[in-house]
Amino acid sequence: MIDEEYLEYPEEWEDRPRDTKIDEAKAELLDELFAKQPEEVFYARQVEVMYERRFFHWITAKALRELHAEGRIRGQERSLSPVGVTSGVRMHLYWSPKNRYWKRQANEIEALVRRFSDSRFTSAIGQHGEAMFDAALPTAGFLPSGRAVREFGGRQWVATRHDLDRVFGRGGRNYGVEIKNTLQYIVKEELEIKLKMCAHLGLVPVFIVRMAPANYIEMVRVAGGFTLVFEHQLYPYGYGEFAKEVRERLGMKVDCPRAIAAGTIERVSKWAKKGEKP
Repeated sequence: MIDEEYLEYPEEWEDRPRDTKIDEAKAELLDELFAKQPEEVFYARQVEVMYERRFFHWITAKALRELHAEGRIRGQERSLSPVGVTSGVRMHLYWSPKNRYWKRQANEIEALVRRFSDSRFTSAIGQHGEAMFDAALPTAGFLPSGRAVREFGGRQWVATRHDLDRVFGRGGRNYGVEIKNTLQYIVKEELEIKLKMCAHLGLVPVFIVRMAPANYIEMVRVAGGFTLVFEHQLYPYGYGEFAKEVRERLGMKVDCPRAIAAGTIERVSKWAKKGEKP
């Protein structure tokens, strides 16, 4: 079964106004990707992650769609849902018009994407990410005081059915912590709800994410919080070879470390220290 949360092109992206950055992305993709690797087939999210230091995911996604619509690259949409199911998660593949033998590569990529987007595996990835930071944060003095939190300090969140992944305390402050071990960004609506939850419950928001766009990071900062970006998706123990396969075949930012790097936790620790009681 494919995880429905693993949507390649969320509806919220469709509503975004066209950005001139899309034209910049189109030129770069043509010159730096498709022209230099004309025999390769690319998966849309793979390209989004490859170029995420240059362009937001939705910019790259729209650039690919426009290039395809203009006939400057070839492409195909495929369903990742079970046979006979027409709705659900879909993926897009793209390649240079010079690539005449794209089908075998496309089938190989689809098979690999199916493996790492299976709901059982994505669930394990989510739980593993939380466990990794559950172990790492206390090394910097963050003490856990709640999981799946909807009520804290005598206040309760009832506006939606959401909860906060964790609450940690340190230096006289309590932090509402969200941990997202995903290739894609947190959904903007969810980000906004979690910020409101933290404000309502009297918690300082901390988002621990693989990647986030600058405007999301700014939203958290304005709310008095912090975004810790760790960049590489964390695969569960025992999946080191699978992580290597995904990394080498698709160029995805995935890894299987034994622990969170001390320097990563030090970043959130230094930020937290600025607001703590002397």
